[in-house]
Amino acid sequence: MLTITVFFFSIFRASVALIPTFPQIGILAPAILYVALFLVGFFAGAEYGGGTALATESVPPERRGFVGAFVQSGFGVGYFIVSLVFFALDSFYGQTAFQAFGWRVLFATSIIPGILALVLRLFTRESKVFTDMQKENKVEKIPLRNMVKEVPLGIAFAIMITAGLLFVNGATLSFYPIVMEKFESIPYSTVGLAIALINLISLFGVWIGGMLSNRLGGRRISMAIYSIAFLITTYPLIYFGLSHSLFAVVAAFSVQAFIEAMIFATLPAFLAEKFSKRYRSTAVGFSYNAGGIAASFSTTIILIFVAFHFSLLNVWSFIVIAASLLMIAGVILSSETWSSKYSKRSDDKITL
Repeated sequence: MLTITVFFFSIFRASVALIPTFPQIGILAPAILYVALFLVGFFAGAEYGGGTALATESVPPERRGFVGAFVQSGFGVGYFIVSLVFFALDSFYGQTAFQAFGWRVLFATSIIPGILALVLRLFTRESKVFTDMQKENKVEKIPLRNMVKEVPLGIAFAIMITAGLLFVNGATLSFYPIVMEKFESIPYSTVGLAIALINLISLFGVWIGGMLSNRLGGRRISMAIYSIAFLITTYPLIYFGLSHSLFAVVAAFSVQAFIEAMIFATLPAFLAEKFSKRYRSTAVGFSYNAGGIAASFSTTIILIFVAFHFSLLNVWSFIVIAASLLMIAGVILSSETWSSKYSKRSDDKITL
């Protein structure tokens, strides 16, 4: 299944490079774009749940925090690479030529990591947890039904966490380029390089957060500590990030992205252990993507308030803090899935 999803995800993402412009075909241009993006999201939706389940089921619990963090870092690695590619293409073509046709080259390059992922998937084996279920004929045909029936509160709390965290992510890493170009007047070509640097630093946040999770006592407590640290530093980091100094902007946003990435580090293991193996992939994917839908409005909401002459500092800080509180509430309401106090095997929920 993951082989199929990554193949079509890559094809439809790269196909955006071939879409005619509005002057060429009129209203059909955005219509085709929306269809292509819908199909990209449709196939990408299976990636997180399936990939998380596969990775976390394949390792023992004491290593799952770091392995999950490594899986989660895939987004940051991708964002880092595409930022560098954007910087390189914009520098090569120039801003005018890039906006005219260079962006097509950017989208076309997305087929390259897709091919690499496809090759890796072809040589990847299913986890022992899943193959044992296949042998025992216990694979759910309609996992969504039992998931909703058995763990409605677990799903609700998971969505609170993912909605809050992904909303924060949309209001930070996805919003940084807009802030730099529109509000900080940073040169267009420099933005790509700055975002690449911020993402590079955030990757260390994911990996370090994953490594520290066991020493801090468990998945839930780690997420709580990281989330509270992010909440406390939100306003001062946004304040310094709006100082109109390139160094201050990159430094403040890098620190914020680093702490935010630490929260993401434990999420894959936490979600995977939270749900039964009978519907784990579905539950993890459903929770993550449901949160992602809510988060997709983050930058739009901020810009709407700013358009009505609200202070960017106050609006931005308030929205990020509100989303952080929702995330923290979800963490508090959830139960611990694995702790360093547990036996390394007998209390492992991944096999349940």
